[in-house]
Amino acid sequence: MKKTKSEKWFDILLYALVSGILMVTLLPFWNQIVISLSSGKGAYSSGLMLVPQNFSLAAYKLALEFTGLWIGYGNTLLRTVLGVTLSLLFTSMLAYPLSKLDLPLNRTITMFILFTMIFSGGLIPSFLLIKNLGLLGTIWALVLPSLVGTYNVLIMRNFFRSLPESLEESAKVDGAGYFMIFCRITLPLSKPVLATVALWVAVYHWNAWFDAMIYIKDPGKQVLQIVLRKIVLENNLDSMQALVNRTDTTKHLGRELYATIVILSILPMLIIYPFVQKFFVQGIMLGAVKG
Repeated sequence: MKKTKSEKWFDILLYALVSGILMVTLLPFWNQIVISLSSGKGAYSSGLMLVPQNFSLAAYKLALEFTGLWIGYGNTLLRTVLGVTLSLLFTSMLAYPLSKLDLPLNRTITMFILFTMIFSGGLIPSFLLIKNLGLLGTIWALVLPSLVGTYNVLIMRNFFRSLPESLEESAKVDGAGYFMIFCRITLPLSKPVLATVALWVAVYHWNAWFDAMIYIKDPGKQVLQIVLRKIVLENNLDSMQALVNRTDTTKHLGRELYATIVILSILPMLIIYPFVQKFFVQGIMLGAVKG
């Protein structure tokens, strides 16, 4: 069917809008890459840089030799893996029974869960709870408080409700119980919503820093974002001074090094996202239409 003139103009405006949003999103990221690959005065050029000035990989070499960066990477990776795994496990185990309309007190339980989305105990009660549980200074202080998210439960519950009931009925005829149905039928069919929730939880844990700043005092247990904050925002380079003195690269302790550390800190999420993106829209749409 041939498009009308107004439809063609609408498509042009739509493509222009999307292109503008794409440029606004990508240009700051590309600018950081260019700065990280520049050296000397080229890294301090005013305005937006599109091409590296005085190309150099010295900032990357220095950053990769920084032990504190890799300690933060390891701790953040451990936090993210534990957070995603346990969050998917407990969220799905809570969402599955709530997806059954014949569950006793279904609406009451759901209202209690929704209540936590609006009200919380606050920072001081949360700190006292973590302290009294003996979790201060451990990775569990970063993982357990965010184990189950209300929005994730609702999205997953609605997705489970969208699955055909005939599948469970046929499994019950064959003698399967709810746990067997959950493990063998429901979860394998729920890859889109599981991947979507996993992406949300992974991004949260990878970018989180405030809880680590409060609950973790040991530098050997700090996450990547705290290391990044100390270097970029607080301009705290004490932990890198020995490395600097050994390598004699003080000229790289500037804008190019900051940009390099920023790029290295977000690289894992950029690598993972394309593999999860194909499930993202499907998981959101199917998880939000019913409920």
